[in-house]
Amino acid sequence: QVQLVESGGGLVQAGGSLRLSCAASGRTFSSNAMGWFRQAPGKEREFVAAISWSGGSTFYADSVKGRSTISRDNAKNTVDLQMNSLKPEDTAIYYCAAASRFLGSSSPKHYDYWGQGTQVTVSS
Repeated sequence: QVQLVESGGGLVQAGGSLRLSCAASGRTFSSNAMGWFRQAPGKEREFVAAISWSGGSTFYADSVKGRSTISRDNAKNTVDLQMNSLKPEDTAIYYCAAASRFLGSSSPKHYDYWGQGTQVTVSS
């Protein structure tokens, strides 16, 4: 059974940092791009960051660019999202996802597997 399990969420003050982690089990995703998405209450799920299968290519939503770094460890089957200078508008449930392709995508339709999410709350 394929599982993606996120961790590292929590409550943090504005300006603080969090590191989200996603651990995959059930199969290896070393040939798949991985991504992070988020969903705030009452809003659509939105793209945050993606990384290619090798880790050589990354891209970010404009809203987090310059404040976030996505990385992966294929040996450990994990992908992380380091978020700095957090803002209250970053408050959301953050989801890890595994894509059905080598290169990352900002479209949820390119992702076959999803985790259950981890809550990030940024207080002002």
